[in-house]
Amino acid sequence: MPQTVLLAEDDRAIRHALERALTLEGYQVTAVADGVEALAQAHRTPPDVLLLDVMMPGIDGLQVCRVLRAEGDRTPILMLTALVETADRIAGLDAGADDYVVKPFDVEEVFARLRALLRRTSPVPANGVPGAPGDVLRDEPQSPSPSSPFSSSASDKQISAAGLRMDLQARRVWRGTRELELTRTEFELLELLVRNAGIVLDHSTIYDRIWGYDFGPGSKNLAVYVGYLRRKLDEPGAPQLIHTVRGVGYVLRED
Repeated sequence: MPQTVLLAEDDRAIRHALERALTLEGYQVTAVADGVEALAQAHRTPPDVLLLDVMMPGIDGLQVCRVLRAEGDRTPILMLTALVETADRIAGLDAGADDYVVKPFDVEEVFARLRALLRRTSPVPANGVPGAPGDVLRDEPQSPSPSSPFSSSASDKQISAAGLRMDLQARRVWRGTRELELTRTEFELLELLVRNAGIVLDHSTIYDRIWGYDFGPGSKNLAVYVGYLRRKLDEPGAPQLIHTVRGVGYVLRED
């Protein structure tokens, strides 16, 4: 069965172009022109992924995102935005979006980001053979040596490191006794860092593991997510957990 995309874009030319491109790529697309229609359609027939324009009349993409998340809907959401400031991107993440594409965009980038979102929410085939878009095997993150002072403890259901504890099945995370509210992408990023506590992960590795695609040295996507994750993790008087290794990448450790 083709995977379903709910596309909300008020610009008719962009909407029709994306609808055609996505259909040719093998997706089943429902295209609407505003946020009100998007919410109504999402409630009638929940899609596999939403593609939302930020700036729409009436209810905009951010409001659509907030409503769905408040209802407990965890369907992956990719935002389309002409806003390029970091604060605008953070606003989208804060609303519950999983990723964003800045206009003008290359349709191949949209495809890549959709595949990455769907891959993280699709079950791995029992025979290990990828099927429809998003139905692919996920690489297991490398585990640090048990002798490392920063090594994480792990089970099938929970992992922990540096004062963090993650319940992978319930998708919940705590720092000490404080539970953190994370978006899907934030949770995936933190899981990768916790599994590799004390190991410096380079940008390319993180992009590949989290998004399934390296968006190149000019992309600020990873920096935005790390910054937002730090805001949720950090506590007054407590050590910072996510450290930047300039020119290389990031590492989780408790200094």
